[in-house]
Amino acid sequence: MINEPSVDVMIRKLGTEEEPISRYALCTVAAKRARQIIETQKNAGITDSMGKDKELLSACKDIADGKVVIAKD
Repeated sequence: MINEPSVDVMIRKLGTEEEPISRYALCTVAAKRARQIIETQKNAGITDSMGKDKELLSACKDIADGKVVIAKD
């Protein structure tokens, strides 16, 4: 289970005060970002990630740091 960063922090980063995103949308964005990280590692030839964060945790940290934004259609 991921305790840090908190779900509330990530929701605030992705949404706005007037229009916060849902937890479902947060899960979707985090999963897509984690798949991007996995694909990048695979293309770079990185096979061993010992001592590094898991991809989903890295994705959540990216969201909390404001490195990930969502585009609304």
